[in-house]
Amino acid sequence: MKRAINTGNGNWQETTLDGPRLRRWMLDASACVELARSRIARLGFDEALPPYRRVRISPGGSFVLACVSGSGFILLDGKWQRVRPGMVCLAPPRVLNAFYAAGSERWSFAWVRYDEPAFVAPVVGASSPVVSKARADEASRLVSGLRAEWEGEREPRMIHHWLELIQATVRRFAQPWRSREPRVTKLWTEVGEDLARDWTLEELAHRCHCSSEHLRRLCMREMGRSPMQHLTCLRMEKARQMLESSSDKLEAVAAGVGYANAVIFSRVFKRWVGVAPGEYRGRL
Repeated sequence: MKRAINTGNGNWQETTLDGPRLRRWMLDASACVELARSRIARLGFDEALPPYRRVRISPGGSFVLACVSGSGFILLDGKWQRVRPGMVCLAPPRVLNAFYAAGSERWSFAWVRYDEPAFVAPVVGASSPVVSKARADEASRLVSGLRAEWEGEREPRMIHHWLELIQATVRRFAQPWRSREPRVTKLWTEVGEDLARDWTLEELAHRCHCSSEHLRRLCMREMGRSPMQHLTCLRMEKARQMLESSSDKLEAVAAGVGYANAVIFSRVFKRWVGVAPGEYRGRL
């Protein structure tokens, strides 16, 4: 069992800490070939109490957590956020992923962890919400349904159907407003194509034909982050892509995503991703 957390100097270490009272069901791709075909590394259901904790420095795929009862904390967008019943949390690949149980009530949640190489478009991307107010019970019921089939008849056709439903539900969580708010989708598409621009909240709202406050409410409702936080998210996603696919100097990467110098960019990148840009590139 690995046990290591934030060392206090901003550095993180891989951590797997269950505690003696963890209740867990998990299905791994090594046991179920249908998971591998869906690029799911593993999925399951945890009922956790302190000192339960997970830290993944550079996870190889998207991670989705759907809280059913109790509460815990998860590190998203570089800050700790409390997870309550009904909330669905989504974390992209190759970005620091950490969460832990807190309190005396069991923290119960369904979860899915993907295996997505860099050349694959991830389920959770820059346009996905950090926290969705979706119905977490849907994900829980689907994982429970898959478990019942796996522990019962284990019919391949039925397992395939359960996984299809899980995949469709996760993608709905990850793309919440494409049909409801096309103007906002259009806005962020335009922003994503010009991340070097010095965007302001007022200009974002103007392009979306609404007030700054209305845009803020829309973004908080649909994505769990403010417009300027989402801009940072888009910039960090683009920066990760540049670091993965080019040998550009940090100054060029910083300028390409709208930062005046590499020092400011590196500080934001480490807070958001979990490691400094140079270290991130060195792990590829």
